[in-house]
Amino acid sequence: MINSKQEYKLYVAADLAAHYQTHYRWWFRINRPLIHFQILLRKAEYYENCRKDMLGQLILVMLKVRLLRLSTNLGLTIPRHVFGPGLSIAHWGSIVVHPNVRIGKNCRIHSAVNIGVFNGKCPSIGDNVYIGPGAKLYGGITVGDNVTIGANAVVNKDVPGNVTVGGMPARIISLKNSSELVMRAYEKASQKLFSENGRNLG
Repeated sequence: MINSKQEYKLYVAADLAAHYQTHYRWWFRINRPLIHFQILLRKAEYYENCRKDMLGQLILVMLKVRLLRLSTNLGLTIPRHVFGPGLSIAHWGSIVVHPNVRIGKNCRIHSAVNIGVFNGKCPSIGDNVYIGPGAKLYGGITVGDNVTIGANAVVNKDVPGNVTVGGMPARIISLKNSSELVMRAYEKASQKLFSENGRNLG
């Protein structure tokens, strides 16, 4: 969760790195709308958590309106404070995530994914998780780190780390992890910001 300006910069840098970008460009609003959406999402998270003054709250309201409009156009239902840094939304279209879901850093998520509530509980998903197109995850399950969730998998039970699951209901189909499918964007961004801060201090 973003709790400072420095963390906001890290989240933005990690999200950009997850899309193979180093800087935000104004034309992303036109030709890279998913990146633009993620930047608005992170900005809203920052203002909601860190700017409690009147101006900050006014900016937050405007950001919420812009996010709602863009979410509708892209077919995304992605709440604030769900995804860790290094998020990569691969394609727009029909992604639905419950507000109580918690997902770690470096998640790559595809279209037609639904991550929802069952019996009042929601999934908790670890770091470096790849979620394939059409996957469904629900209930109070825990998904470990470095997991690959195959296309159209239905996950309603806990998944250990470093495996690939698939099927309906999902089961372990391989001991291969997600390292070839997910970029370690958070680590890359952290190193970059640390290096830049070091040069500034020097």
